Amino acid sequence: MSDSTLSGGLSVSTAADWFSLLKPRVMSLVVFTGAIGLIVAPTQINPLLSFTAILCIALAAGAAGAINMWYDADIDAVMRRTASRPIPAGRITARDALGYGIVLSVLSVLLMAMATNLVAAGLLAFSIFYYVFIYTMWLKRSTPQNIVIGGAAGAFPPVIGWAAATGHVSLLPVLLFTIVFFWTPPHFWSLALFASGDYERAGVPMLPVVKGPRHTRINIMVYSVLLLPIALSPYLLGLCGVVYGACALVLSLAFCLYCWRVLTDQQDAQGHSLTSNAPARAAFKFSILYLFILFGACAVDRFI
Repeated sequence: MSDSTLSGGLSVSTAADWFSLLKPRVMSLVVFTGAIGLIVAPTQINPLLSFTAILCIALAAGAAGAINMWYDADIDAVMRRTASRPIPAGRITARDALGYGIVLSVLSVLLMAMATNLVAAGLLAFSIFYYVFIYTMWLKRSTPQNIVIGGAAGAFPPVIGWAAATGHVSLLPVLLFTIVFFWTPPHFWSLALFASGDYERAGVPMLPVVKGPRHTRINIMVYSVLLLPIALSPYLLGLCGVVYGACALVLSLAFCLYCWRVLTDQQDAQGHSLTSNAPARAAFKFSILYLFILFGACAVDRFI
């Protein structure tokens, strides 16, 4: 991307603009799941090193977000929900955003290596690489399955947190990775249903744009059903206790119900919602709560 993508002169940027480049709402979920991976690990590390590891995960997530905004500045400019971001709005240059993301990426990986171990640092570096090169630069603009394959990028934090504490990877963090991986499609496709106009204008082949809303609803339902046994697997395999198992069952059944409402939303002949995608909006909001409570229950079980 070049700075020529900006229209008009560059406005004065603020600290809030630089912070928004880090995609703080996405970062909060990444930091939380990474912290849970560190908390449930069998080996506890110094609180200061734990804080540093979580900070590194946050910096890496933010760095990947900044590079994503640099690369996607052209499509952000034509989508209503992203047009006010700092780069398309002309408050930060694309070049500066790229430099910012690269510096934070290098800093996060080096600091993780010094504070914890090379396994955690290597996983952190790979997660940045995956989000930037595999998802942002390749999958996002080339296939409607972009969020399925690319969803792995957001699933790494619990594995990284665990590795920061132990220096290795075990079955529980892999299961937590799998939960996030299968949670991502129904979460993101719910958003894509009510933001499909933006994606269509930007030429991004999200599933509702390429296959239509009806096909998307079916896929949302399928993934929510697949998620249920996967979410229960840490309990069924004896890696988490009853608190987690009960939360996983109730939350996953509730998520399936939300997705069923998306599937059975009032539709026209082409499958477009007649309710302004109210069920999809509700499912999207619940999906965020779902992951927070589920991972929180995993941490609670660690101390019971």
